[in-house]
Amino acid sequence: MKRVVITGSGTINALAWDVPGTLAAFREGRCGITELDFRDVERLSIRIGGQVHGWDGSAHFDRQQLTLYDRFTQFTLHAARQAIQEAGLSFSGELAERSGVVLGTAAGGVTTWDDNYRTVYEAGKNRVHPFVVPRLMNNAAASHVSMQYNLLGPSYTVATACSSSNHAMGQAFQMVRAGMSEVMVTGGSESMLCFGGVKAWEGLRVMSRDACRPFSANRNGMVQGEGAAVFVFEEYEHARARGAAILAEVVGFGMTSDGADIVMPTADGAARAMRGALRDGAITPDAVGYINAHGTGTAANDRTECAAVRTVFGDHADHLMVSSTKSMHGHIIGGTGAVELLACIMALRDGVVAPTVGYEVPDPACDLDVVPNTARDASVDVALSNAFAFGGFNAVLALRRV
Repeated sequence: MKRVVITGSGTINALAWDVPGTLAAFREGRCGITELDFRDVERLSIRIGGQVHGWDGSAHFDRQQLTLYDRFTQFTLHAARQAIQEAGLSFSGELAERSGVVLGTAAGGVTTWDDNYRTVYEAGKNRVHPFVVPRLMNNAAASHVSMQYNLLGPSYTVATACSSSNHAMGQAFQMVRAGMSEVMVTGGSESMLCFGGVKAWEGLRVMSRDACRPFSANRNGMVQGEGAAVFVFEEYEHARARGAAILAEVVGFGMTSDGADIVMPTADGAARAMRGALRDGAITPDAVGYINAHGTGTAANDRTECAAVRTVFGDHADHLMVSSTKSMHGHIIGGTGAVELLACIMALRDGVVAPTVGYEVPDPACDLDVVPNTARDASVDVALSNAFAFGGFNAVLALRRV
């Protein structure tokens, strides 16, 4: 099997509109969760989120492009541009045919849905723009990335709720490792911070009104975010031959289904996914130094995940660092695993572990080293990135320092 490395990265999220800014926020333990600002926000009970404030698509795309780009697609293209530029790749000839794109999103063009429901139901209009469907479809972002960069190989979108990005990146990893593709552009995006998107989540009664405090005994729910992160996954020998800088190596992927409940997670499903990633990467549990946790800040998720970590790692769990960066950028739903992968790369490459901010009160059921509030300098050889979704869909990536 081929080795798979990451040679490019890009992002936009509530912390920053690029990777250096995001990593700086991780190091500083800076929280990007603020008051929401959009139409009809005063009608919501939940008014905080990891919103990308100040984004103006017209500053980045022309009018014709914007007729086709929902906000989640705009975020994806912004992140993809950074990743491909950093990788130093251009796609033509055989490389174009052996390169593709797999992206994750849970809901696709939610802002387009929201705007056009207003047009039909509130404004009473009988017609909508002819490009509404191409804007809102879940595969829109992947399609536009493939067209803009001439990626002619396997290209598609994965939608598995909060595990979408990890499933997408896992599939990309497997395709490069198997020799199906030389390069895969992968990651995920989400933009649900509009009236309809937040109102739907309010109905679940899992949202916090004040802060995201994963693993803290006084946590009171998750906080939504928005944004994107995109990476270039490349076959190792191809990257080495062209002298590419390598950010990290992807070595394992595990995915499982709880087969139990549509919203309540199980420790067994999460544990089997982590074990699967370790087995796939031929990694012993004691080699892992850091886990970027799913860590949503809900009682059920945090306790279940901590129990799963103890099941998989045994006594080594006491020597693991386990943090949730959702405390800083919010839960980006289908895009969250992609943004969180940046924290794993930072731990491996830079020796800095991002903290869990907002941590205030220890919870005996979450008795792991959650790197509370302050980033930590540490040497990490192997990191895991966890994603556990509604529907019981679990996806875990394993990365190694190069």
